[in-house]
Amino acid sequence: MGIRLENVSYVYSSGTAYEMHALNSVSLEIPDGQFIGLIGHTGSGKSTLIQHLNGLVKASEGTIYYNGESIYAEGYDMKKLRSHVGLVFQYPEHQLFETTVKKDVEFGPRNLGLSEAEIETRVAEALRMVGVPQELYDASPFELSGGQKRRVAIAGVLAMQPDVLILDEPTAGLDPRGRDEILDQIARIHRERRMAVVLVSHSMEDVANYVERLIVMNHGRVAYDGTPREVFAHYKELEAIGLAAPQITYLMNDIREQGYAIPSNVTTVAEAKELLIPILKGNSVRRGGGI
Repeated sequence: MGIRLENVSYVYSSGTAYEMHALNSVSLEIPDGQFIGLIGHTGSGKSTLIQHLNGLVKASEGTIYYNGESIYAEGYDMKKLRSHVGLVFQYPEHQLFETTVKKDVEFGPRNLGLSEAEIETRVAEALRMVGVPQELYDASPFELSGGQKRRVAIAGVLAMQPDVLILDEPTAGLDPRGRDEILDQIARIHRERRMAVVLVSHSMEDVANYVERLIVMNHGRVAYDGTPREVFAHYKELEAIGLAAPQITYLMNDIREQGYAIPSNVTTVAEAKELLIPILKGNSVRRGGGI
């Protein structure tokens, strides 16, 4: 059933001179198994929103449901919620604290009171899923590369076996190769586990390439919610709120303006390739009948 938000609002420093409305009557659903991208300019409310999803922040107004049950109901088990809805913060390597990789990843499952055998199984599976080799299990997490630290931090959340995985800018600060490796691993985890994934990102190319649904936040509200193709078709409106479309979208629209009969909402290089090959071969007809 997933997560459902009904008219959720959040106010920072309510009743003071510094009062700020971070979320304004947000209603949306995050169904089981969906890969969702969440974008918005700085201050749009996206980081505040994801902190509501596992109860780290409580809404000033509105209700959040997990699998049909209000997480604000009296006696609701927030610890259990956080084992089902895992949140990986931006720069998650700052969350690392144990002396070895293995101990760091097993911290969460151990706090669930699981058996040693179950903990071992979960840790090995989580580290396998993020591509950390066994020879690093006893290494200090602080001696790893930036990308490896990121993988270990994500494994620590995966070891809790969540149904929903929320990642706040998981590729921030990584080089292009490290970014692609992390996102490829996340996409593979989504396919293998069929868990819902919410990916917060500033990279339009990343969300266009990986997610199936895109939510755009602006001034604490949902501005757009649809497939990447549907959302990026509004690239001019996105520019007006401080965002943009993938670069390939702009390129394809420039070509379209030259008279070629191609769609205006291309979002990935793979899509563009299929459309551009006939043009480069001289087999594409321009609007109006010319070649």
